[in-house]
Amino acid sequence: MTTVPAAPALRAARRRDRRVYTRSHPLLFALLAATRRRAVTRIGGAVLVHGTEPYRQALTRVPLDRTAAGTTGGAARELSAGGALFDEDGTGHRATRRALADELGAAGVERLRPVWQDVLDRRLAPLGAGRDIDLVPLARELAGATVRALLGATGDPVAIASAAAAAAAAAVRDHLPGPRPPDTARAAAAATTRLEALLAPASGATAESALRAVLAVAAVNTTVAALPRAVAWCADGELWKQAADDRLRPALVGELLRVIAPSPLLPRVAAADAELDGCPVRAGDRLILIARHAARAHDRLPDARHPIPSAAQLVFGAGPHACPGARMARAQLDDTLAALAPHRPTVLRAHVDRGAALPGWRSLTVRAADARRSRENR
Repeated sequence: MTTVPAAPALRAARRRDRRVYTRSHPLLFALLAATRRRAVTRIGGAVLVHGTEPYRQALTRVPLDRTAAGTTGGAARELSAGGALFDEDGTGHRATRRALADELGAAGVERLRPVWQDVLDRRLAPLGAGRDIDLVPLARELAGATVRALLGATGDPVAIASAAAAAAAAAVRDHLPGPRPPDTARAAAAATTRLEALLAPASGATAESALRAVLAVAAVNTTVAALPRAVAWCADGELWKQAADDRLRPALVGELLRVIAPSPLLPRVAAADAELDGCPVRAGDRLILIARHAARAHDRLPDARHPIPSAAQLVFGAGPHACPGARMARAQLDDTLAALAPHRPTVLRAHVDRGAALPGWRSLTVRAADARRSRENR
């Protein structure tokens, strides 16, 4: 049997999680919070999309320029030296995405699962011995090892994760609202060169491997942002009993990803005139799609017994713009929670990463509940 977590505990978990936004991008967070009362809001040449249905329509019905400067696709195109997924149209685009979805589908996840389970077994062992651990280095190694196995690369997993984080952090500065720091392009190029060297297979890079390297950047940064935040939610929100329940855990994973929204906003550019919730959209308008608000992360606490899967899916996009790595992200979080649940860890220290591409923790130190009681009774 499981118990219903106390609402005060969940509210405390949300307060901690808000720090990754308020301390890393305070002005952006304030702007998004101030405009979220309207489903769609225009500010100059930018259209902010908060509502669930307008967000879905923007990804499924509005023609988008996938390679425009200042968008995720534009940044990915630069990282992959052009070509690949973001230059393709029509059937070529759909065929490439299907191939990637197959590679990251059920069979692909099962092939990669032993890789991250080995990292979990090794990195979490100190908890059983009563020692504290930092979950951010664990998430980095887990992400780097998975990417190395996915690409058939030989680089060190931690080095791969560090290079992917640096490349994404440099690239994302070019498509976040606000002034661009100097030398952003140079920093992105240097980080990308380092990442390519770590990911290149012995036979040399191919167009396909360049495309998968873009996915590697996304996978590393999403994993490093999401896993520690989800663990903090479970610890602060008293969700470990749900995490230990094999029947509830899949729903809990979906709900945690919904409230975390690892990529909280998606910058896009409209390729044609359209309309969203009565707001005219012109070709060339910048669309800021706020996944966090579309998924109701700001006003609906996680509830594994009454999940809203349709909203949870939106954090991975929608339609032809859905993330092909969603299944792997869910599997990694599911396995991480299952491995941690017997220890019921509590958060000792948490420090925000102010320079990361995605909102997250620079360090999140946890201790097993039994170890904490043992130390207090000494």
